Amino acid sequence: MNDKFTRIGFILAVAGSAVGLGNAWKFPTLVGQNGGSAFILLYLLLTFLVSFVIFIGEITIGRLGESDPVDSYRRLAPSNKELWSKAGFLMITALLIYSFYSVVMGWILKYTATSIFSLPQNLDDSGAMFNALISNSPLVAIICFTIMSLVCFLIVSKGIKNGIERLNIWMMPSLFILLVLMVLYSASFDGFAQSAKFLLLPDFSALNSQSVLDALGLAFFTLSLGVTTILTYAASLPERTNILTSSINIVLINVMIGVMMGLVVFTFIFEFNGDPAQSGPGLIFVSLAVLFSKLGFIGHILAFAFFLTLLFAAITSAISMIEPAVYYLVKSRAFSRAKACVAVFVFTYVLGIACILGYYGATSEYFVIAGQPFFDALDYLTSKILMPLGGLIIVIFVGYVIKKDGVYAILSPYMGDLGFKIWYYVLLRVVSPLAIFVIALRELGIVNFG
Repeated sequence: MNDKFTRIGFILAVAGSAVGLGNAWKFPTLVGQNGGSAFILLYLLLTFLVSFVIFIGEITIGRLGESDPVDSYRRLAPSNKELWSKAGFLMITALLIYSFYSVVMGWILKYTATSIFSLPQNLDDSGAMFNALISNSPLVAIICFTIMSLVCFLIVSKGIKNGIERLNIWMMPSLFILLVLMVLYSASFDGFAQSAKFLLLPDFSALNSQSVLDALGLAFFTLSLGVTTILTYAASLPERTNILTSSINIVLINVMIGVMMGLVVFTFIFEFNGDPAQSGPGLIFVSLAVLFSKLGFIGHILAFAFFLTLLFAAITSAISMIEPAVYYLVKSRAFSRAKACVAVFVFTYVLGIACILGYYGATSEYFVIAGQPFFDALDYLTSKILMPLGGLIIVIFVGYVIKKDGVYAILSPYMGDLGFKIWYYVLLRVVSPLAIFVIALRELGIVNFG
């Protein structure tokens, strides 16, 4: 059976991997704080100079290796094959991220289900409701987390064609349509003009060294780099796919959805005098829930649509985090896909429960790592250490280890000879490693560049 993506399926699946919860709070907040569309232009520039370069490198490993992450590194390494194969086990990063990400998906499911008939009326009530969910009501959180985990693994168990691609083929357009409808409705509010100005009016004077670092970090983390998801999807890439244009489309889809989500979120923040500087889960689960309640019945409909949109974005990202480990167990360990899904489910489910109990007051002291709740510790480990490490390994492996002829054969038809030389000798081998080094130093707090 040919279980490979179609070209459009690949684009939507990888775009789905990149489009996640950060598009709803991190992307628009950073854009608004750093000069609106001036920051978007800076973000796009750094995306194509750094993240896009690594992205293409990871696709190249998957396309040339045509296997799971571990076996792809082993196949392509000209020497020290077993040593390089260990790089493929960075797929554990994706599973660790999924473990706490799926907990947040549970929160979104709960809000999606309840927002249609119940929304908090003020910030105190909203804060108390969210705090009750994560600190006082572990049973609700566990039930919602369990439902979302089962949904994600059910999709992955169906395979590339019938599971992952089929989901993205209908869910990504549905997400886009929902967002378009919400943007159109938001345009009827006075706050929309202010939101558009906040996000889209360029203010180059607001850009500084901190803006550059914000844009660089956002560019790296929003494309799911260094966790083997792109590599794994690329292993099932159909032949004759234009890697360059497909990758550009993925980046543009990611930016477009981030801007659209930002327009919706900040329309209601400005309409009801909320705090545009707030970011993270508090922006969505606390502030926005209250703002929707001020619209009466239509606010409940809008809240349901918004949380449903978030749920769609989260699911498309989540399944991409599961697939590398499942694919490895199927390809290299001869598991059936169903058995592989069960094994990965058990691993991530245990970690997810630990994340929930780490926030629950009665058990929080037992689920702590280095003084941090289990959830926060996994977030720290993955975003500040493992993801930059994964990105660095990709650029070293593609730029310095595997044979250039194979990379050239894959990319030169789309880049041309000069384009390939610039990508390979300048951007991949020099610019990208330096950029990752800067990201890692900043994330770890070793050096304060701002």
